[in-house]
Amino acid sequence: MEAKAQARYVRVTPTKARRVVDLIRGKQAMQAVAVLQFAPQAAGEPVLKVVQSAIANARDKAEKASQPFDERLLVVSAAYVDEGPTMKRIRPRAQGRAFRINKRTCHITVEVAPRETARTGSEASTKGRTR
Repeated sequence: MEAKAQARYVRVTPTKARRVVDLIRGKQAMQAVAVLQFAPQAAGEPVLKVVQSAIANARDKAEKASQPFDERLLVVSAAYVDEGPTMKRIRPRAQGRAFRINKRTCHITVEVAPRETARTGSEASTKGRTR
């Protein structure tokens, strides 16, 4: 049972969140949770919440369809970070100048699926990537 979770407008820069998401792409869901719990990056916490939400969504979907559910079979089939809106702020500087501060946001998306139906290869890794 495939499931998806998304966190929008997260106040983490997309590049920093992508570094964390790259750690868990293609791993088993329970292993991804363990990696994120001990990740030193600040972006690990919102990504962890999204992964846990995707697992809960899969459990809920399986219960509604009256299918057996096993968390250990779930794999992070797709995980990507898209850029959200940027809040622009002004920082006063010397001699009447002003510098701009960009407070970037991102949208984090995680999809989990049972091992046999998980996406593989380039389809899972290139979704949402700009490079």
